[in-house]
Amino acid sequence: MTAEAVRGPVFSGRGAPAGAFAGAAGGMVWGAAMVSLGTLPDVAVLAGSGAPWIGFVLNMLISVGVGAVFGLLAAHQRIRSSELLFWGLAYGMFWWFLGTLTLLPLLSGTPMTWSLDAAQGALPSLFGHLYYGAVTAVVFALLQRDGRSVAADHLRPRTLLRGLLAAGIVGGVLALTAGERLGWLPAVALAMGVGYPLVFTGRVEGTGPAIVRGTAYGFLWWIVAGLTFAPLLDEGRLDWAEAAVAEATTTLPPYLLAGAGIAAVFGWLGSLARALFVDDVRLRRRAVGTRGLRVVGYGALSGLVGGVLFGFVWGAVDVLPTVAKLVGADGDAAGWVVHLLIAQGIGVSYALLFRGRGYDMVSGVGWGLSYGFFWWVFGGLTLMPATLGVPLWWTAPTIAADFASLIGHLAYGGALGAVLAWLEHRENPWWLARNDLEAARAAARRDQILGSAPALWILTALIALTVPVMVAGA
Repeated sequence: MTAEAVRGPVFSGRGAPAGAFAGAAGGMVWGAAMVSLGTLPDVAVLAGSGAPWIGFVLNMLISVGVGAVFGLLAAHQRIRSSELLFWGLAYGMFWWFLGTLTLLPLLSGTPMTWSLDAAQGALPSLFGHLYYGAVTAVVFALLQRDGRSVAADHLRPRTLLRGLLAAGIVGGVLALTAGERLGWLPAVALAMGVGYPLVFTGRVEGTGPAIVRGTAYGFLWWIVAGLTFAPLLDEGRLDWAEAAVAEATTTLPPYLLAGAGIAAVFGWLGSLARALFVDDVRLRRRAVGTRGLRVVGYGALSGLVGGVLFGFVWGAVDVLPTVAKLVGADGDAAGWVVHLLIAQGIGVSYALLFRGRGYDMVSGVGWGLSYGFFWWVFGGLTLMPATLGVPLWWTAPTIAADFASLIGHLAYGGALGAVLAWLEHRENPWWLARNDLEAARAAARRDQILGSAPALWILTALIALTVPVMVAGA
């Protein structure tokens, strides 16, 4: 054991002091962004002033307090250091809803409207809160006893090489399919691949959870590269105004797909390496057999239920004839048939990729909703227009016009996950006593809560809520 490990974290593992210190670091980053944006007077209003320096002081005081609360929550939940980033992002976005859109109007004496116009006007604050949450989480993780050792372990050369290879594969595929639409994304993807091991838990995880994690990771990189570095390099200052954000959403779908692809390929390469070079009986899996076929049936049934729910959304906006054109047919009836077949196919893929992850209804809905959001990006905005032979729906106007599809995909995913979780919960293998099955499920649920899964569900839902706000300025 090294002397550094003996000394432990700076604040002896106490949540509030470490969180306050981390919050101060996050507040410095958010304060620097407000200096560039010229929004510090908006914070100073809380003290009845318009002076920027008062706004900066208030921002730091608030940041320290909010960071202390984050530290207390993280310590109470005993969240692993390697899982804190996505908790920080979700926490920052939550405070945008609670602080900027709710408490700030109340405390400053202005009407609280919760309107689309108010949310659009607060977009700069949204990205600032995301930066605050990310920086706070990273600094808090580094202050923990295992924080620096975990980061060093994730940055081993072979792990970095795997991330770089995954990025090269995904970036190459995107470049071949989307071409000039991607801008600098193929080059940024290499940085995404090198950085992914930092947010990867280091544990073996399925492709499904990796896709959800990667989608959130792609959203973070879109903010960093597309909304931060791009305007700084072009104009020397940040531009998070409505029009600039709406224009930047053209690259949002490919960033989300790049993140999901890098995460999935990164996991596949790890599985391939273990299969070739590791002989561990703990890694062996049972053959498909009847239980595997049952999973396929469960997925088809769950997808059918979600597809019926989604179909009513399609019918309300008269999109079913367009769905029928995917196979060269026409009419609502053909659209229903094609739609339900696709829904069942995606349902089967969900059952295979997330098998055994829905330990209860909450986790089932969480994973399902997140998978539905991914399929809105991959299917609704990308595959569907490509199949119809029209340009990809990656522009702000087409994303805004596809709002009904977003709602439908979220409803489909939530129903899909809920039904599959219910079906899996009914399973009781004859070789496993019921109490043993419940104990194993409870242990797995606890392990999932200690990870970033709940944060990913919350973050995905919040991203889905803010996408219409970001494109409304188009």
